[in-house]
Amino acid sequence: MDRGKQTNKRRRKSDVYVPLILLAPALLLVVGVIIYPICHAVGLSFQYYKLTDFANRQFIGFQNYIDIWKNEAFIASLGNTVKWVVITVALQFLLGLGLAMILNIPFRGRGVIRSITLMPWVTPGVVIALMWVWIYNGNFGILNHCLISLGIIHQGVPWLGSGKTALYCQIVTMIWQGLPFFAIMILAALQIIPSDLYEAAEISGAGSWQKFIYITLPQIMPTIVTTCMLRIIWVFNNVEVLYLMTGGGPGHSSMTVSLIAYIRAQKSLDFGQGSTIAIYGTLFMILFMAVYLKLTRKGEFE
Repeated sequence: MDRGKQTNKRRRKSDVYVPLILLAPALLLVVGVIIYPICHAVGLSFQYYKLTDFANRQFIGFQNYIDIWKNEAFIASLGNTVKWVVITVALQFLLGLGLAMILNIPFRGRGVIRSITLMPWVTPGVVIALMWVWIYNGNFGILNHCLISLGIIHQGVPWLGSGKTALYCQIVTMIWQGLPFFAIMILAALQIIPSDLYEAAEISGAGSWQKFIYITLPQIMPTIVTTCMLRIIWVFNNVEVLYLMTGGGPGHSSMTVSLIAYIRAQKSLDFGQGSTIAIYGTLFMILFMAVYLKLTRKGEFE
């Protein structure tokens, strides 16, 4: 009996420790890559920490959180960020949905078209930014050349040099880059919808629009919610396209929260305020995603 009890105790211990040992590498990675940087950024946000004035580094409490609201660039970045994320993701979704519906129809050469569709998504962000800078070039860009040839404009327009057009031009760039992600994800969801549902709807006399609203859309809604959530996070955090195309300019017309956090920390070497802006951005994103998930989970998955 004693031996049996000892064996059971050993088994119980192994049942507890073995999973922990197996999970240890992943947990260490999460702590090192995610948890520690977050905690470090929070600590920096409570300090005056500027490498150009390192001798005066000190703890200042919530002063960074208060002072940042006096910064015109940060105030401008809030509205720009909303436009940047909402317009980009909304149009990526609508255009991606339409493209997925087209690619779901059998036609000759569909496989080739699907492969070509992925090209913007697999192209590095740096290459995309530089390519579109040349397209938008006010003197010899292909966009101005086409518009002048069609008689729409009579002289070159500095698309990235005007505060009225710079942000929207970069939104077009991001839509082009992220469109394939929506198209492929939604296409995958469309292909697993049982054909029996459409056959039953046709017998009932349902039209194409009714089948889309009552069958297609509910079936792909989980994919839409997940895909939109991922793209919101990625677009919000995107820095390379904005930084390489305009650097947030002209003025502050295309400055976003993520970009100003990067510029403040990496260019101005002000890690205190840079971390503060990053923390604000994280809080804004958590709040936005909470509202988004609450609005999209009202009965769609039940």
